[in-house]
Order: sequence, then structure tokens, then C-alpha cells
Amino acid sequence: MKSIGIVGLALALAMGSAAPVWAQVVEQDPSPGAVERLSVEEAVARALRESQEVKLARSQVDRAAAQVKAARSAALPQINANLSYTRTFASPFSSGGSFELPDSLQFNPDPNAPLEDRIRYLEDRAPLAGLAGLGQLFSNLPFGQENTYVAGVTGTQLLYSGGRVGAALEIAAHYEEAARLGLAEQMAEVEQQVRTAYYRALLAREMEQIAQAALDQAEAFLAQERLRERAGLASDLDVMRAEVAAENLRPQLVQARNAADLAELDLKRLLNVPMDRRLELTTPLEVPASDALSAPDVAERAVLQRRAALQAAERQIAIREQQLKIAKRSYLPTVSLHMTYGRQMYPVEVFDFSGEARTDWNAGISVQLPIFDGFKRSADVAEAQVLVEEARLQLEQLKEAIELQYEQALRERERARAEIEARRRTVEQADRVYALTELQYEKGLATQLEVSEARLALLQARTNLAQALTDFHIADAALIRALGGSGAIAGGRVPAGSGAPAGR
Repeated sequence: MKSIGIVGLALALAMGSAAPVWAQVVEQDPSPGAVERLSVEEAVARALRESQEVKLARSQVDRAAAQVKAARSAALPQINANLSYTRTFASPFSSGGSFELPDSLQFNPDPNAPLEDRIRYLEDRAPLAGLAGLGQLFSNLPFGQENTYVAGVTGTQLLYSGGRVGAALEIAAHYEEAARLGLAEQMAEVEQQVRTAYYRALLAREMEQIAQAALDQAEAFLAQERLRERAGLASDLDVMRAEVAAENLRPQLVQARNAADLAELDLKRLLNVPMDRRLELTTPLEVPASDALSAPDVAERAVLQRRAALQAAERQIAIREQQLKIAKRSYLPTVSLHMTYGRQMYPVEVFDFSGEARTDWNAGISVQLPIFDGFKRSADVAEAQVLVEEARLQLEQLKEAIELQYEQALRERERARAEIEARRRTVEQADRVYALTELQYEKGLATQLEVSEARLALLQARTNLAQALTDFHIADAALIRALGGSGAIAGGRVPAGSGAPAGR
């Protein structure tokens, strides 16, 4: 019962990342050729190509680039063309456009009046003679025409906006760079997940192998006990005890196999590998080289300060500062140039285009000066100032969080390294103790219980070593993550000989 608890605990640790795939249905009998061999570095490279999270982050970069183009368009000319047709059914000008003059303004001499009266009338009404044709002045204009066609081109060019367009361009550029930095962070996150899942899958397979080895030892011991019973050197009780010990290990082997399968499924999920394809993990779960076990050099601190997340936070501050600039300059006027060129036709029939088209061409400059908007601009400035301060505080918090992440990973790595050194010696000793105990039992100098305890100690020692190795590699993956991913480290940010673990 004691051995069940120890192995069960180790298997639970190995299954830590496999929980999300419990509900997935997979075919457990793939074709013999459907095997994919992957080292840990190959798994990381595949995940960075195939991961949906990385693809989503790349789409954010593309969207940011589109937003830069959209922001730049505000500084370029805006040209639009239009074509319209209007049918007028009724209009105040439908009668022809003339109007009646009052009697006091009319010029209507009487040809039958005496000469003196007509001369006097002409002398009195001569200034009003021009008004006689005023009613016909608009008779030839387009007011009230039944059919109207208008085609035109309108252009607008912003001349001055108080620097708001330039600030918007700066915001778009910073946003695009922040998206690229976010992609780097997402790739580092995926890399850590893949490395962690890979070594947990290795641990689960190692637990399966340990459980299989323990069962093989127990069955070999059982076969030996049966031979001793036939030779009269062991009792039925000794054989029964050996059978119970072997049977107690079988459920643990099944549990270990299930845990290994689930851990492998979790790795497939991260790599977008079909669930019915077998994976062969080629990177062994073994003691790292001495240079990989050494502590990283302080030169990694420089890498830590240039992590993509920090640079993205700095871009966010720059964006907030430009937004503050826009808010402050909202008090300044906006000057723009506009020009319109159009052609208009007023045919009597709908589709009669034989008439002459009239030209409408004009240009102008408009100035918009904000005067009062209910103190909205002052409120926008105050809010923008607060957002700048918040962004700066968030940057300081992020620096502290990254520093803490790095220190935790570094200390966990050191703990696992020290534990590896201790567990290696323990496994060697436990293996020797088990071999000697079996030899003593064959000579009648040890009991069967001592053999079981020696086997349990060996099993526990091997389990502890495998767990320590996995802890080391997982902590190393967390350390790489704290530094921004292996891409940031391989990019020359850590000088050669800095003591960074192998494979970075």
C-alpha cells in the first residue's frame, strides 16, 4: 500500500498538464507508419509555426500595419467622385420661375393717353423700367427642372490640424511595434508551454518505464519464490506474499500508461499534431551536462531589461503621451483646402443627353476653430494625463513582476539542480541495496519484507530522480521564458560564455 501512494503521487505530478485533454476522443491504434519523431527543439519550432496562439498574434501585427495605413491616410488628399440623377415632380419654380410685381413698381405706360401724360409717366417711372423684365430673370435657370444629372469630383486636403494628425501617425507606429513585441511574448509563452509539456510527457513515460521495471522485478522475484517453494526452501506464504506484491504493481503500471498517454495528448494539442498520430520523443530525460547545470551569469540581467513585454509597455506609454498631445492640441484650429469640379445637365426627356452640360467648378479654404464645447476638451486633457501616469505605473509593476518571475525560475532551477545531484547518488545506492538484499535473501540472510522494502526504495529513488530532472527542465523553460524566449537569447542578447543553459 505504501508503494501505491508513492507512485500515485509521482504520476499525479506527471499528469499536471494533461488535464485539459481528458474529454478528447482519440484512436489508440494508429497505423504503423504514423509516427513522428521530435526532439524538444523540434517540438518548439513546430509549435511556433503551427500554434493557433502564435497565428493569432501574427494577425494582430497585420491588423496594426493596416491601422498605420489608415492613420497615414488622414494626411493625404481625399478625392471622391459622384454621379446623381434627380427627378422633380413638383417645385415652387415649376411655373417657369417668374413672379408678379406690385402695382407701385410696375412700368406699364398707356399708349392711348395724351402725349403730355405719357411723357410725365415716362419721366416718373423711368427708374422702374428695368424691373419689368425681372420676373423673367430666372426663367432660364435650372430651378424646378424635371430632370437633373450631376457628375462631379471633390477633393479635400488637410493643411493644418495643430499636430493631431502627426500624433495619430506616431500612435499607429507605436501600436504596430507593440503588436510585434506582443508576438514575441506570445511565441515565448508558447515555447514555455511546449517545453513544459514535452518534459512532463517524458516524465510520464519514465514513470511508465519505472512501473514496468518494478513489475518485471516483482514477477522475476515471484518466479524465483516458486522455484524455491518447489525446492523446499520457501513456504506457500512466501509465494503468496510475492504474488500480492506483483499484483499490487499492475494497477500502477496501467495508471502510469494512462498518464503517459494523456501527457502525450496534451503535447499533441500544443503542436497541432493529429491525435491518432504517435509521437516519439527523442530528447532523453537524463542528467544535463555540467555546463547546463551551472548557474546563469549576471549578464542575463541585461536581457531581462530588454524583454519584449517591457518594450511593449514603453510603447504604451508613448501612445498615451501622443494621446495627451492630441487632447491638448484640440484647442487649435483645423485648416483644409477643398475643390469641386462638376458637370450638370437638365434634359427635358430622361435619357436625352444631346443638350449642353453646364460646368460647376469651385475651390475654397475652410478654417474650423473650436470655441466652447462644455469643457469637454479640458476633461479629455485631464483624462489623458491620468492615462499617461497609469501607463508608467504599469511599466514599473511589470518590471517587478518580470524580476520576480526570473528570480523564482532561477531559484527553482537551483533547487532542482541540487536535488539532481542528491538523487543520482540515492539511485546508485538504492540499486546496490536492492541487489545486495536480493542476494542476502537467496542465502537466507534477509526476509521477503526486506526485499520488498529495498524494491520500494529503489522505485522511489528512481521516481525522485526523474521528478528532479523534470523539475530542472521545467524551471529552465521558465527561466528562458523570463528572459523573453530562446529567440531573444539566441539573438545575441546574452554574450558567449554567460553560463546560459545549453540549447539556448
